[in-house]
Amino acid sequence: MSEPAFAHRAVLLEEAVAALAIRPEGSYLDATFGRGGHSRAILQRLGPSGRLIALDRDPQAVAAAREIKDPRFVIEHAPFSGLERVLDTHLAGRGGQLQGLLADLGVSSPQLEDASRGFSFRADGPLDMRMDPTRGVSAADWLATATEQQIREAIGGYGEERFAKQVAKAIVDARAREPLVRTEQLAAVVAAAVRKRETRREVGQNPATRTFQALRILVNRELEEVALMLPQAIRRLAPGGRLAVIAFHSLEDRLVKRFLRACSEDRLPSDLPIRARDLPQAPLRIVGKAQRASAAEIAANPRARSATLRVAERTGAAFNESILHSIGPEPWRS
Repeated sequence: MSEPAFAHRAVLLEEAVAALAIRPEGSYLDATFGRGGHSRAILQRLGPSGRLIALDRDPQAVAAAREIKDPRFVIEHAPFSGLERVLDTHLAGRGGQLQGLLADLGVSSPQLEDASRGFSFRADGPLDMRMDPTRGVSAADWLATATEQQIREAIGGYGEERFAKQVAKAIVDARAREPLVRTEQLAAVVAAAVRKRETRREVGQNPATRTFQALRILVNRELEEVALMLPQAIRRLAPGGRLAVIAFHSLEDRLVKRFLRACSEDRLPSDLPIRARDLPQAPLRIVGKAQRASAAEIAANPRARSATLRVAERTGAAFNESILHSIGPEPWRS
């Protein structure tokens, strides 16, 4: 099965698919179809009775997925939080259980390169940023009504922008003069507000990078969607099933890392007189160390530079959702 020509390369393709330890007869979920690189690789490894379900919030990605004419494959227009509903529909005859789930949390190249989507400051377009343009509030609409404090908190929290205070004030001042509805407008406002980058990590970085990241995360509720997906993944993975997650920025990766760690450790006090072999089993087992793209992949696809792959395997132990309360303030439930 050949991959079509499009401006997108699946990151950590071989590593992520290998991490799933695919069983030919198994049922798998690609939680972010994108342009199908991971899905096609999974299908190549499935047997005639295997099953692959894919999700994507982006109608353009869903349209691309429908070009795959394979009876083992189905695509659903849905966010991460709709995972269990989709499995109830398509895997009812298999008990709704998966042998593997892959979630690539990155933005696809077609989204970034299409100026009409408003994700990038590199080309002028409408300030939208929604992964699903048919639902929710655009970045322009949010910026038009948010308070200066809300803008500051979003840019500082989601963008980890050191100059969030200055950027928020500049945005509020600029929108008083004219509505901010274009990516070029916002990028210019931010550039004027942010002092020259000083750290080695930020050399050459566009001043608008962190602000655009923050607004994209906020508009699409990206962290909330990941937090809602992870418990559903545990509930639906069969014993021995694999969970593989590729994150592209520190906030997502931190969330995934903390979740996997919490679900793979025993939760009993260390001073209890219990032998290690008698401790209750955790619902997950971490598989290997976090993986990053090779130098060769980064040279061929610079987007891979920030990618981190984490893998865990479902055990036969029950998943007690009280674990989630000990992880932190993320919205583990809607």
